[in-house]
Amino acid sequence: MEREGAFVEESELLKYGNAGGFARDLACAQAGDLALLVGPDRRWQILRLEPGQTAQTHRGVLAHDDLIGRPWGSTVLSHMGQPFLLLRPSLHDLILRLRRTTQIVYPKEAGYILLKMNIGPGCRVVEAGTGSGALTAVLAHAVRPNGRVYSYEIRPEMQHLARRNLERLGLADVVEFKERDIAQGFDETGVDAVFLDLPNPWDYLEQAYAALVNGGYLGSLLPTANQVTRLLAALESPKWGLVEVEEILLRPYKAVSARFRPEDRMVAHTGFLIFARALVE
Repeated sequence: MEREGAFVEESELLKYGNAGGFARDLACAQAGDLALLVGPDRRWQILRLEPGQTAQTHRGVLAHDDLIGRPWGSTVLSHMGQPFLLLRPSLHDLILRLRRTTQIVYPKEAGYILLKMNIGPGCRVVEAGTGSGALTAVLAHAVRPNGRVYSYEIRPEMQHLARRNLERLGLADVVEFKERDIAQGFDETGVDAVFLDLPNPWDYLEQAYAALVNGGYLGSLLPTANQVTRLLAALESPKWGLVEVEEILLRPYKAVSARFRPEDRMVAHTGFLIFARALVE
């Protein structure tokens, strides 16, 4: 689906925990909820439902009052008679709209990271390189309610942005933000997984190893091949095993029975994923 410009300020888009989504799961759209509108050409927009407001689209105007109280999954018509689907936005949708100043870990990698590193409810995970908080949000969503994410970032402005994004998503309660250089090491020990979202993860393997439980998972995402080979060389140690390098390419298809074929565009290279397990020497 293609995205259009937001109906509301981006700073308002992510107050997900306040009124809907993760915080409540009602059958009908309510005032204050975030809503996903999908037009007949599959262009989509996210807006906060507010009484008396209107949504301007390239296919007509929709009054928020006509959306409030409607069951999720309903079809609503603009003033031009154009149909729109009224849906709750997913975490995937919201991450793509995160306010960010750096490259994020995209959903196609984020979901795979969870499975590959066995991250789920109750897990304790260290993340180095908070950035805008996209992966932090995915990790927090996976480990709640009893797990914990410890997210380290050296840049105060990035940590502030990530903290604000997580608060608006209603996920900040399971994240501990730590602003410091990880060269000093991590505070945590015996964690289930460590993810190094840094340009030079090879410099911090000792710190990661000290934080991990025996057999724990190490992960990293790097954009270039020379970075990958440098990390692989550093992982050639008795402390690490089962090293893997993978790349995920996402190819959407036209979901029309009469002309099913690949779309003209695809989400190709965004980074190399590197995984390893911490071994007992």
